[in-house]
Amino acid sequence: MMSNPILMDISRLLSRAGSAVPTGIDRVELEYALYLSRNFPARVTFVAYHPLGRIGVLPRRPTTWFLRMLARAWTNGTRPWRGASLMAGLLLQAAAAGTVGETARRRLYLLLSHHHLMKRDVIAGFMDRANAGLAVMVHDLIPIDYPEYARPTEPDRHRQRMDTVGQLADSVIVPSQAVADSLRHYLAPGGRCPPIGVVHHGCHVDPISTIPVSGLAPDVPYFVVLGTIEPRKNHLLLLNIWRHMATGRDRSRLPHLVVIGRRGWENENILDMMERCPALQGVVHEYATLSDVVVADLVRGARALLFPSFAEGFGLPLLEALSMGTPCLCSDLPVFREIAGDLPCYLDPLDGPGWQRRILDLAGEDTRENGETPVFADWPAQVAAGLAMIDGAVHADAAVAVRPMDVEARTAC
Repeated sequence: MMSNPILMDISRLLSRAGSAVPTGIDRVELEYALYLSRNFPARVTFVAYHPLGRIGVLPRRPTTWFLRMLARAWTNGTRPWRGASLMAGLLLQAAAAGTVGETARRRLYLLLSHHHLMKRDVIAGFMDRANAGLAVMVHDLIPIDYPEYARPTEPDRHRQRMDTVGQLADSVIVPSQAVADSLRHYLAPGGRCPPIGVVHHGCHVDPISTIPVSGLAPDVPYFVVLGTIEPRKNHLLLLNIWRHMATGRDRSRLPHLVVIGRRGWENENILDMMERCPALQGVVHEYATLSDVVVADLVRGARALLFPSFAEGFGLPLLEALSMGTPCLCSDLPVFREIAGDLPCYLDPLDGPGWQRRILDLAGEDTRENGETPVFADWPAQVAAGLAMIDGAVHADAAVAVRPMDVEARTAC
């Protein structure tokens, strides 16, 4: 564990206090915050960015209460109690006034989301006042590498974030080698790249549910797709496959598709198909806010998890489904092969006939008992690996020329 005092930024969690379902980045930031607050409470101080343009210290006890409240609500799949939003507002006000005391001991400013990473001058000013180095987690460069899947303003904002990383960061954690390669390629023209450590995310699987889900799980073979409904996730491929399978077939023998995820952006075609296509009614089921326990039960009961994304920085649903023994059909992406090896069935995300053949094969035969359930590293182990990677970078020369990876923390996942 790190010897340096840690200033961990939880700005994203404060901004998400009213959300019933966390995103993947929300989960990552919360896991690191909970790990540090439970295991090293004397070494971590939580901070947050205030819209007035400053980063300030948060009071310890209310912050701990807030983190536990958020974790409990997201696990249960309920919108956080109104007090969570009120407490987030109070903590944000505290950030406007909370100051970092002077110290001769070097601190570490830990920023695990992209929340305000574009505010380079604000971050630099805070680092000077706090006598702190900067450790950042970069989740992906998808808005830069694949701008067609992002909101129109997001590519420029993400370039600003990555420029901050290149100019200010002392170390960087990334969840996959694919992201490391992309980040190094982006930073190369600037001539400065901090040490980059590859630390896979942890895998968390809830125990078998005692909550009845008979009202949600179809009573026929079904498949699950899990993730925000946006073009990059390629829901349209699956909806067209289901429409094609429904044509001229006995609907009573048709497998069902369960779509789990909040509605994102630029998804009008996807929503129109789910809501208005007659062939999909009654066989495609959409759920936006479900508890982790219920999601786990639905995934466990599925013939397979379907993951036809065009691009990903990691892929938590893939690991969690595999850890439950649920087969996975996924896009043939380098990041998926990196984190899951030969466990899934890989398909081209544009190969509709290939996906349909595999879906029909699995609908007719449950293959879950044909192999052992793999075991992946859990969140505490991966958080510890991430912090150890940062520790190694802090005690080495921080800024280096662009070259092959200087720090690599590969923990099997």
